[in-house]
Amino acid sequence: MKEIRGKNAVDGAGVHLVRVLGRSDTKDFDPFLMLDSFDSKDYRDYIAGFPMHPHRGIETITYLISGEIDHQDSLGNKGKIGPGEAQWMTAGSGILHQEMPQESERMLGFQLWLNLPSMEKMAEPQYLNIEKEQIPVKQAGDVEIRVLSGSFEGVKGVTPKYIQASIYDILLSAGGQIEIPVNPEENVFLFLMEGDALIEERRILSKTAVLFDNGASIKVEAPADADLRFIFFSGKPLHEPIAWGGPIVMNTDSELMDAFEELEQGTFIKHK
Repeated sequence: MKEIRGKNAVDGAGVHLVRVLGRSDTKDFDPFLMLDSFDSKDYRDYIAGFPMHPHRGIETITYLISGEIDHQDSLGNKGKIGPGEAQWMTAGSGILHQEMPQESERMLGFQLWLNLPSMEKMAEPQYLNIEKEQIPVKQAGDVEIRVLSGSFEGVKGVTPKYIQASIYDILLSAGGQIEIPVNPEENVFLFLMEGDALIEERRILSKTAVLFDNGASIKVEAPADADLRFIFFSGKPLHEPIAWGGPIVMNTDSELMDAFEELEQGTFIKHK
């Protein structure tokens, strides 16, 4: 089991966030590339947002527990992510988009970068807006599971087109526990969104990612004195080389250089 505690960082036009996963973690967490967590009750921490910027070779998944984000892109899409909603964006061959958080009582959620396999790096860009009604909830005693993608005990969320990643938002009441069956061929990790967790008889602090070793299941418990909310991630590793430059992730340095040259020449966007 490996633990990574999130660190305070600033990105975009001045957004204060907690960076959990980054470049140094790609081998262990493959196919997951980057994970940022948002948690603030001060709008000045996030209102500057993420103005128009490019992506290629990845998918980004944005999920909000509370707060609101306006978005638009070079495909002509324009919309809003609200509480309990998500957005699954396939950057593929290249897209320009912006995400602008709106002032709210609390901004709480995450953005995940998911790698695309080499054969799909240049796929047609697309958006999948996941509304609250598309995220089914399974209630079992003191446990509540929201299934964003994949399935849990017959409860199915959205089905990703490329990497078949499973993502659950799980709430445990104080003293509650859950055992989650996992695929030993996939990399499985948790992010403790709110509250500490008891895992393998250790108390692990909030805002920590926990990567598990191979096994048939994982067990998580909330401390007796506090509730716990964590995000479960599971995905089959790609085992492919990674060339990462800012918002672009390819397989080779040559592909990366081509992408940045296309940005300079105005030929980056392949779709109409």
